[in-house]
Amino acid sequence: MEFENQIYIIIYSTILLAGVMSTFVVAMIFIHRQRQVQNQQEMDRLKADYEKTLVDIENEIQQETLTQIGRELHDNIGQLLSLAKLNFNSSKPEKKMEGQNILNQVIQEVRALSKTLNVDWVEEITLEEFIEQQLQKIESTGFCKTSLKVQTDPLELRKDHKLVLIRVIQEVLNNAIKHASPDKIEIRLMQNGKGKYLQIKDNGKGFDAKNVSQGSGMTNLNKRMATIGGKFELQSALDEGTEIRLSLPNQES
Repeated sequence: MEFENQIYIIIYSTILLAGVMSTFVVAMIFIHRQRQVQNQQEMDRLKADYEKTLVDIENEIQQETLTQIGRELHDNIGQLLSLAKLNFNSSKPEKKMEGQNILNQVIQEVRALSKTLNVDWVEEITLEEFIEQQLQKIESTGFCKTSLKVQTDPLELRKDHKLVLIRVIQEVLNNAIKHASPDKIEIRLMQNGKGKYLQIKDNGKGFDAKNVSQGSGMTNLNKRMATIGGKFELQSALDEGTEIRLSLPNQES
């Protein structure tokens, strides 16, 4: 009798253990599927944020381009057309020829402007060339001195990553011009053991980086770098200038 009881206990224990194991397996499968759903939702959210970022940046660049074109049409091409009109109204052949030359110049100017309407120009320019152009524009105004030092191999970036970086660089330079009042802006392209990065440094007013609000433009720049797998880092102090490091995304990923 005692032997039979032991057998029953073993059988019941086995059944109970099998039930617990089955419940555990089902629970693990359920948790795994829940995590899969959550991971997919997170991936979808990141993808949506990334696509929205690209659309926002394209719209911003196009809006700035339209503003620039408006100024060119008013200040440059408009003036050239007025000058051409004056020459064509003259009865002198040499004036009419000069008017024709001015019209040819207007045609070239309009063609150059038309190219800037499409953000496909991003594919036709390297990041180094874009930075150099931006720095030359700043220095040509007499605002401050600039320099570019490239201490790494030429960067090969996807168009969408390059577009985000271009917009971030523009914003950083605009912030330096508006708020820092520097004597010099220096940009370096460098590489360390972790990868390539971009350093933008000015010797301007600086500010207390600890008091940067969450709603500031710096937070937006941080988010934009994150969407392409990069990183935004800021160092600044009052009267000590500002240094920004943009860690570039790994293009193999």
